[in-house]
Amino acid sequence: MTALSLKKEEGPEPSDAVEETVKVWDPVVRLFHWTIVAACTLNLFILEEGKYWHRITGYVVAAAIVIRILWGFVGTKHARFSDFLPTPSRVMEQILDMIDGNEKRYLGHNPLASVMMLILMVLLAATALTGWMTTLDAFWGEKWLEKLHGTIANGIMVLAFVHAGAAIVESWRHRENLVWSMVTGRKKA
Repeated sequence: MTALSLKKEEGPEPSDAVEETVKVWDPVVRLFHWTIVAACTLNLFILEEGKYWHRITGYVVAAAIVIRILWGFVGTKHARFSDFLPTPSRVMEQILDMIDGNEKRYLGHNPLASVMMLILMVLLAATALTGWMTTLDAFWGEKWLEKLHGTIANGIMVLAFVHAGAAIVESWRHRENLVWSMVTGRKKA
């Protein structure tokens, strides 16, 4: 066997070729996502309610939301709200396409994912606001506000599990690791 034929045999097969990817999620979007994941994990499961680090984590969430909203107007293509605003017709089209088995693949957020993201952002903002309100003299010790804060937080937890489950299912359906794309910022082309 010659050196030339040996080299050819050791090279990658066409099926082993690296799949081409494109940049989708910029660092601001990814940092926002993982900051929220970490903060929700801390505040829902680890930190003691109402204590110093719980409150600090809530303020971090509030700051992250403000930054993400601003980035939704001035950020990169797939970060902008205009790229993924979920109109009722787009949502219905995606649902019908899923039922028919003809669902389109989106590089950015699909319409249902957009709805989920926007609902989670509103709930996160409401949780940060109600948490902050519990520290004010005007609302100190108000049980209805504490209950509302906890109820919204529990709603976030439920929706976060639905969101994670949907990401896993969509990863399988589209043969693409969507969780990993939120780490690298890249999706298959």
